[in-house]
Amino acid sequence: MDSKNFTRFDMSKPPVRTKWYLRPLTYILSAPDVFKHRTKITKTRTEGLKPPYLMLCNHNSFLDFKVLTKAIFPSRANYVVAIDGFIGREKLLRNVGCICKRKFTNDIVLVKQLKQVLKNGDIAVVYPEARYSLCGTTAVLPESLGKLCKVMKVPVVTFICHGNHVTSPFWNLHDRGIKPTEAEMTLLFTPEELAGMSVEEINKKLVEAFQYDDYRWQKERGLRTKYKKRAEGLQKVLYQCPACKTEFRMETEGTKLRCKACGKTWVLNELNELTAEDGQTEFSHIPDWYEWERSNVRAEVEAGTYTSGELDVHVDSLPNAKGYVRLGNGKMVHDEKGFRVWGTDDQGMAFSMEIPAATQYSVHIEYEYLGKYGDCVDLNTLQDTWYVYPHGNDFAVTKMALATEELYQKIRREENKKA
Repeated sequence: MDSKNFTRFDMSKPPVRTKWYLRPLTYILSAPDVFKHRTKITKTRTEGLKPPYLMLCNHNSFLDFKVLTKAIFPSRANYVVAIDGFIGREKLLRNVGCICKRKFTNDIVLVKQLKQVLKNGDIAVVYPEARYSLCGTTAVLPESLGKLCKVMKVPVVTFICHGNHVTSPFWNLHDRGIKPTEAEMTLLFTPEELAGMSVEEINKKLVEAFQYDDYRWQKERGLRTKYKKRAEGLQKVLYQCPACKTEFRMETEGTKLRCKACGKTWVLNELNELTAEDGQTEFSHIPDWYEWERSNVRAEVEAGTYTSGELDVHVDSLPNAKGYVRLGNGKMVHDEKGFRVWGTDDQGMAFSMEIPAATQYSVHIEYEYLGKYGDCVDLNTLQDTWYVYPHGNDFAVTKMALATEELYQKIRREENKKA
């Protein structure tokens, strides 16, 4: 797949039970932020609940982990964490119970590791959305999740946080200090209930349990965002103008979102509601604008016209926890076939990766990664992770993420028709 002979991260190492001396430390490190946001944790059907159990959590910010630590303390847990979380601290993360995963790959080894966690009598923590929510609403869940619940034969608990996105949105991580935030810990299935349900029934109930909308939650509680630059970065998610329909020309400054093509401007108030300065307010609710963009992408996918075009890119590889390695410059196309990346490394050797659309139900993206590298698409195989950075202005990684999901769903619908 690539021309460099890197040492690969050992994905098969068995999970480490959290060291006894690190358990109180994780709590101590998590407590200040949980206290700062005055997080309220509500528990339902959990009386007498003890490990082992499978815990499924939504994912909006790093605060998720801290709130969860408080909720389950002092029980031991192992957490599924993406490989980039291990950079420079593999030993520490393994010792606090982290299990490495490359995003959106079918990994049989991970299933075995989760079974071992449960066999150890601990909590297996999974974030099935596999990425931070882009706009504070539910990201797509894998179809395999119901089967995972059923084969584990232990209680399944959901942990849904509210407010973590609006206090630190993925598109601008500055902490807005929203409080109080909330979390709901619910025993969703007992082993006996799982045994009497089909995988389809389990998946349906999981999707229902994972429904959340941080912006609606914020407005219902009247929690205000005082941050003066609260709109900055929102153009990463809201990349298409609903007034003139132009893509990739949105910009933000302070509390304003503006289309550079037609000049229309919207103001984001302290409840994160959008209002047009002049004329009609097409969408006051951020997730509604986002879903409108999705509907436009879906129309392109259905018509067979969706393509990113051929983009100039540079590619960083993450073969292990030592850090990123510049693979080289190249090209990327995303269309109905999926992702295709190719180029030449610094030794003049060719590299390439293809991710067929039928094998990828979603994709991980980053905005201004680490504050200096720009927007990127995170493509994974079981052996490697590539951070692919498009150049120029005629793209939005958000559109690629939406298209990935819509392409997969189209393929699944077509398969079901043939079955």
